[in-house]
Amino acid sequence: MALETEAEAGSVTGGALAGLKVLDIATFVAAPFCGTILADFGADVIKIEQPKTGDSLRQFGTVTECGDSLVWLSESRNKKTVTLDLRQPAGADMFRRLVAQSDVVLENFRPGTLERWGLGFDALSEINPRLIMLRISAYGQTGPKREEPGFARIAHAFAGLSWLAGERDGPPVVPGSTSMADYISGMWGAIGVLTAVQARIVSGRGQFIDIGLYESVFRLLDEIAPAYAKYGSVRERMGADTVNVVPHSHYRTASGEWVALACTNDKMFERLAQVMGRRELVERFPTSAVRVEHRDEVNAIVADWVGGCTLRDVLERTREGGVPCAQIYSIREIFEDPQYEARGNLLRVDDPRVGELVVPAPVPRMSATPAQFRHAGRALGADNHEVYSTYLGLSDDELRSLAETGVI
Repeated sequence: MALETEAEAGSVTGGALAGLKVLDIATFVAAPFCGTILADFGADVIKIEQPKTGDSLRQFGTVTECGDSLVWLSESRNKKTVTLDLRQPAGADMFRRLVAQSDVVLENFRPGTLERWGLGFDALSEINPRLIMLRISAYGQTGPKREEPGFARIAHAFAGLSWLAGERDGPPVVPGSTSMADYISGMWGAIGVLTAVQARIVSGRGQFIDIGLYESVFRLLDEIAPAYAKYGSVRERMGADTVNVVPHSHYRTASGEWVALACTNDKMFERLAQVMGRRELVERFPTSAVRVEHRDEVNAIVADWVGGCTLRDVLERTREGGVPCAQIYSIREIFEDPQYEARGNLLRVDDPRVGELVVPAPVPRMSATPAQFRHAGRALGADNHEVYSTYLGLSDDELRSLAETGVI
């Protein structure tokens, strides 16, 4: 399903963020994903990569026949791609000239790296006082660990999420995607950039946004901080269960599939008891507190009921009874599900280098200014001529010379 055209949606020409110029000098996923979000909604994002080698994301994951990975094709979509060596004086000078014309810079080098190159925020804001810089690093720009390296897996561990992932008596496991902290940080980054753009309307000045990968995850861990501070409680791994409510877990059907079932309050449990034909359970376990106290017993009752039904029976009965329940999907079921089809969550596009691609559709869904797909992640340096001739006025001879010397 293709995204709506501008005419169909009555959208702002070019997208809601048209006219916002972004320089993406980051690598892998975290800060670049912020650029992807902005680009989906019309920002002019220029992806700057190291000459010859490019961003390591090009080789991360499944590499396609064009030499770039599926991750690159999906997550670098809608960006112009240029090469530029920021460590060479000529490259740094070209970057400064681009900064003078830009609104946002996205970076995720170790703290202090850009400063050593003379390209830190203070230096760049002298060139462009309206500049907004997103800075994502493992531990942020300050603190005793600021210079240490880190990836999403490290962030999950340091933020306390990995401690919670796994079975009660088992080791900590990967909490879903190994890149989750990167994607979450990119989302926080997009919020920060748009907040800074709004603030600039009032102040006339830019600012920098400082995000540590671990902070992006820690901020989402509900009550673990106040619970420890007030009561000294340390939440342990609980497998599929949830700390404050029961039944709120995963259960296996008679036909072998797994379902997720959520009873977050007493009303939902009353509905579930009705669906199960066990009204007496409401009197035995009337409140969340009582059900949590008898967690194993309640879970066993629900597991026994689900285990005696086929997947179809469980889904039909819970749907009719108003109980939140869903099959636990693999990507195969996602591709077969009519809800995904109806919402256009799987975006089918044609790429001149690899042919048909299916990528996750942009989020959020906007009624008047929807996201637009223009192209998948492009080849290394594909837009060198357009960007450098248009924005910097460089001639073909100058571009050839810069390429020969490894500046671009």
